[in-house]
Amino acid sequence: MAAERRPEVQALLAERGEISIAELANRFAVSEMTIRRDLEALEEEGIARRVRGGAIATVSRGYEPPFATRAATSAAAKRAIAAVAAAYVEDGETAILDVGTTTLELAKALRGRRGITVVTPSLPVAVELANEPNIRVVVTGGIVRGGENSLVGALAERPFAELNCDVLFLGVGGLDAERGFTEYNLEDARIKRSAIDAARRTVVLADRSKFGRVCLATVAPIEAADVLVTDAAPEGPIAARAREADVDFVTVDLTEEL
Repeated sequence: MAAERRPEVQALLAERGEISIAELANRFAVSEMTIRRDLEALEEEGIARRVRGGAIATVSRGYEPPFATRAATSAAAKRAIAAVAAAYVEDGETAILDVGTTTLELAKALRGRRGITVVTPSLPVAVELANEPNIRVVVTGGIVRGGENSLVGALAERPFAELNCDVLFLGVGGLDAERGFTEYNLEDARIKRSAIDAARRTVVLADRSKFGRVCLATVAPIEAADVLVTDAAPEGPIAARAREADVDFVTVDLTEEL
C-alpha cells in the first residue's frame, strides 16, 4: 500500500541520496507507473526531486521523518519484533526502553507483566505503561524534544550513570556494516550511548528497512549489540560484521501478523 511504501521510499532516498524507478519497482513488486506516482507525491511534499529514471533526495541524512510516518512504516514487522523482544526481559528485571516506534510497540507487548522496572527517556512509553499495576516506570527527566516526545539533555543522560540495568532495548535509525548503529538526531544518539553503558546486555530492534541506512549521528558499532531482533536476517557485509562480533540474530515470523 502507498501509505506503507512511500515512507520506505523516503527513507531510502535519505540514505542514498538518489534511487532509480526500476530498482524501486523491483523492490516493492509494483509497476513503474506506481513508483512514478509515489515519487510525484514525495516531490509535492518537497522530499524528492524527480530526475530521468528516478529521483534524488532534497533532505539530508539528518532529516527525521515524523513519528507518525515512521510508526506506519513496517508496522506489522514492528509489532512482531516487539512480541519476540518481550521475552528478553524476565519478571523482576530492570529494562531500559529506548525512544522510537518499535520500542513503543514493545511497551504495549509488556503490558500485564509482573515485577518489571522500566527505565525510559520516552514519554509515549512511560504513558503506555503508567497504569500497569505490576510495572514500575522510571522516567529519566530532561528536556522534551517536540514531535518525538523524547527526553534529551544532561538531565536525561545523568540517570544512566547511576543505574545498573539488566537489558536495554535499543531502537535505531539505521544499521550499516561500517558505521554501525546510527540515529537521525544528535541528542537522542547521546542518550542511546549512555543507555548502552548502563545495561548488562543490549537487544537491538530493527526492521529490514534499517539495513544499509546511515543516519547523521553514530550511536555505537555493531559490536555493542548482544542480540538483533529483526524481520529479515541481514546479509552481506552487515551479516559478516555481526557474526564476527558474535551478535545473535533473531528473525521473527510475520505470518502471524497476516
